[in-house]
Amino acid sequence: MIHTYAGETISFDVIYKKRKSAGVYIDVYGNVEVRVPKGTPKEYVLKLLEEKWDWIQQHSKEMKDRMLGPQQKVYEHGQSFLYLGNTYPIQLFHDMNLAQEYAVFEQEALHIYVKELDDERIKQALKRFYYQQCKALVEKSIQSYQSNFKTKPRAIRITDSKTNWGTCDSKLQLTFNWKLAMAPKNVIDYVVVHEMCHMVHLNHDRSFWRLVGKIMPDYKESENWLALSSWKMTL
Repeated sequence: MIHTYAGETISFDVIYKKRKSAGVYIDVYGNVEVRVPKGTPKEYVLKLLEEKWDWIQQHSKEMKDRMLGPQQKVYEHGQSFLYLGNTYPIQLFHDMNLAQEYAVFEQEALHIYVKELDDERIKQALKRFYYQQCKALVEKSIQSYQSNFKTKPRAIRITDSKTNWGTCDSKLQLTFNWKLAMAPKNVIDYVVVHEMCHMVHLNHDRSFWRLVGKIMPDYKESENWLALSSWKMTL
């Protein structure tokens, strides 16, 4: 079926089932499905769609974008990059006399200062920013949750991992992926708590997950965010 509302048109499927409630669902391909009890009038289905319209538009686009995968970044004024779970435009400034190329977050934008407006220079300045922010955010999070643990990390490192958001080895050394600075604060906290729990349980047995859940009862929300959004965390 097709429905137009607020100047936008979407296609959707209606599934009539033996159920008490109605709901709107979006699959991993961005397709919209309305599940309703048998005998539900079409007018009610359309009303439900309109009530959830903004949510449908946002999540349908996210799913479709996810299917396309990471797009090649363009390092120009106004291009958006993730920081703490939100997207912000970059603003570029060049100065041949700079002692060090760098980036800062100011006035709801990522300001990048480079000697030349060169893509690689811009990328590296931005990457250093994420490294620095990740280190500061992780250290603050560890400090916040340390009271839940008898042991302390012996070392904290920020790395460029292709496979892990964080690790904990048998020597209690914690390692975190610099891209975590792109994630929301609660997601960063979850990864930190996850790795700190490995200081107690090195594997992922039931005791480990019980400890994670005790410290952070809503940790699955952060896991879901990473599962759905990590593909966007690129430079």
